[in-house]
Amino acid sequence: MAKIRWFTRTSRIVALCSFANFINSADRVIMPIAIVPMTDLFNWSLHSQGWILSACAFGYFTSQILGSFWATKLGAKNVLICSVLLWSIATLVTPLLASSITALISCRIILGFAEGLGLPTIFHLVRIDRANRSLVLCPHLTWEACFYWFGSFGFIWVLLWYCLYPSDPYTGEDTLPLHMPKVISHNIRWADFILSLPLWAIYAAHFAMNWSSYIIMQWLPTYLSRNLGGNAHSLSLTAVPYIVNSIFGVISGRLMTCIGLVGPALFLAIFCVVDNLALAIILVSISMGLSASNSAGHLSNHVDVAPNHAGTTFAISNTIATIPGILCGPVTASLVTASDGKWITVFLGATFVNLTGAVLYFTNSVATQVL
Repeated sequence: MAKIRWFTRTSRIVALCSFANFINSADRVIMPIAIVPMTDLFNWSLHSQGWILSACAFGYFTSQILGSFWATKLGAKNVLICSVLLWSIATLVTPLLASSITALISCRIILGFAEGLGLPTIFHLVRIDRANRSLVLCPHLTWEACFYWFGSFGFIWVLLWYCLYPSDPYTGEDTLPLHMPKVISHNIRWADFILSLPLWAIYAAHFAMNWSSYIIMQWLPTYLSRNLGGNAHSLSLTAVPYIVNSIFGVISGRLMTCIGLVGPALFLAIFCVVDNLALAIILVSISMGLSASNSAGHLSNHVDVAPNHAGTTFAISNTIATIPGILCGPVTASLVTASDGKWITVFLGATFVNLTGAVLYFTNSVATQVL
């Protein structure tokens, strides 16, 4: 068996993909933090904030399956370079377009489209958990600096990619292939991916998980700032839920999807009635930590039900699970406005979606191959 050593071709690709995934995640989570001072400057309404926050998901929704298809047809290297360049440019020009909501939303849609191309390509090479360390740094920078710094990282990445990416990553004794070939099944129709109840159990669970995740990602800094009096130092604590999520993702093992959906549902229900900032951070961190159990639940179920087509079923599932990202912005704004500034309906709604997803998953999921 070949050994993995530092600076092998495989390790360089993994390192580059990790860096690209970090930039991808950072560029997406800057806006939920930056929108707090930006709203103070531009006097945006809550509804305008909602559309700005959801704009990225519009683009992301349209390019998931395209990214997977183009990575296969055009090559992962070419698609990844183009996507990183495009989302980095969109990030860099954001401060220049901020005075126009229309231009800003258009820019965020382009950002989401580019990131939707990039993530399937990264996962095509190797699966890597996203880092959210940018959440610690961003509150201590000006909102313009956040976009300029992290947008510039993409250009640095492209230079490293050209220098370090091997021309043929699957040759040589010091490398290991990043994905293994699969046995091809015949007579599979697109309808099979849509009409299978076990697959819809996965899709529903993924949708429910992302509803809560997008609520936290898009609105947590605004909620802590406007409702619990959080300052720049306090907003750094928004990184804590993601750190806990990563830790739980590593140690969760084969915990049931029940923990990943029902657990966050209960803690979000408690979170919405807490008026202490420190306790709120603890509760939402536990919620995000328990959500990581989904990695050993429905997210790994793709390999059970469709071992030869797991990439396709995940692309479909992730596309459907992007719908919460589109809806959470305007829906949250409408609910908060209708409730005279109260957020309880937002978090109880997320609780209901999680519990519904858990019921659908438990009643329809299987661990045997269906495709």
